[in-house]
Amino acid sequence: MSKKIVVVYFSGYGHTKRMAETVAQGAGAQLVAIDAEGNLPEGGWDTLAAADAIIMGAPTYMGSVPWQFKKFADASSKPWFQQLWKDKVAAGFTNSASMNGDKLSTLHYLFTLAMQHSMIWVGTGMLPSNAKSSTRNDLNYVASSSGAMATTPSDAGVDEMLPGDLETARQFGARVAELTGRFKPAA
Repeated sequence: MSKKIVVVYFSGYGHTKRMAETVAQGAGAQLVAIDAEGNLPEGGWDTLAAADAIIMGAPTYMGSVPWQFKKFADASSKPWFQQLWKDKVAAGFTNSASMNGDKLSTLHYLFTLAMQHSMIWVGTGMLPSNAKSSTRNDLNYVASSSGAMATTPSDAGVDEMLPGDLETARQFGARVAELTGRFKPAA
């Protein structure tokens, strides 16, 4: 039985969008973009309600998610009140210009949102590339266990995102899909 996976994300400059597309490719997921005003497209809430897994993505701005994603999170109190996302698989990813950039704070925010919705969180399941022989383009070089992270310099275009970060995102999406497939629907 195939599972329905949705990637819901906000992207300010296109880098997180590219990451979302790559995660979605790995997961076989549908994309739902949060617009510049913090709103979902028509039918977006229904798409999330019907999903077996929701992967959330946002850039890291000033140590957390941008206000557009926060508006979406606040609006998710309606499905929260009905526990519509309870026991769905959840995961998250982020991108920022600095190597650290407090990206973990963003993933903690997404994790906390998922926990409030009684969801089941999936991490990367990847070892970090942290040996002397590691290069910046290796898989999981940014070394996250909580969710996929990418680092794109502030003056780099979307087409300059590193293949290693994108491959990390793709494999992360595939992991979420594989684990979502292990869960049986509620009776």
